[in-house]
Amino acid sequence: MTGFLENTVNQKFREIYSYLERERKIKGKSDIAKQLGTYNHVINSILKGKRNVTVDQLNKLVEIYNVNANYVFGCSQEMILGEGVSGHAPLDDSTFLGRNNITLVPDKAVAGYALSKESHDYMATLQKFSIPGQEGNLIAFEISGDSMLPTITNGDLVICEPLDRGEPLKDNSVYVIVTDVVVTKRIQQIRDRNRITKLRLISDNDAMYKPYDVDLDEISQIMKVKCRLTNSGIN
Repeated sequence: MTGFLENTVNQKFREIYSYLERERKIKGKSDIAKQLGTYNHVINSILKGKRNVTVDQLNKLVEIYNVNANYVFGCSQEMILGEGVSGHAPLDDSTFLGRNNITLVPDKAVAGYALSKESHDYMATLQKFSIPGQEGNLIAFEISGDSMLPTITNGDLVICEPLDRGEPLKDNSVYVIVTDVVVTKRIQQIRDRNRITKLRLISDNDAMYKPYDVDLDEISQIMKVKCRLTNSGIN
């Protein structure tokens, strides 16, 4: 699926751009470039199919222009939330299993998630979307920082499956660990008399970030990273 963004998301970006320009919600490439935190020539390259939209740019597009994230990923005919704007013929909902099944936690909402993940009201404020082939109730986190380089880069989205407490874990695999903060790390299980008491959290960028241990009792949630959405596709 390495061409997913190029074939789907970039195409949807072009459709959204045309709609925003037609409805005079933007004044042109320089206007939307400023809003998305980039440059005129970058928008021009995306529209010409020479460059991929970044996760950060998509995040701002969704927030600033009230774009339906599900439309961006090709899973809905509604382009703008609440307006029923469609850029193509209606899609049959049965085509997409688990529609709106991924809750997006952008970087600025991560701290709030750690404190309020069990609050239905808080979770309802977060946007949901779907990706073909990713089913079940999943959580997507926007990664900030370089601790997991080169495996996960700044701005990537990791799509995770929440695990039940006591569910088996796999050493050296990547998980999202929630305490009073949310981190993405490789883990090693530390045992005391055959009972797991701690997790050692390991950064792939080990030259800059040293491993550290967290007591199992301090962990409120563990999520298995199923895949990551990068600027070049889904891995």
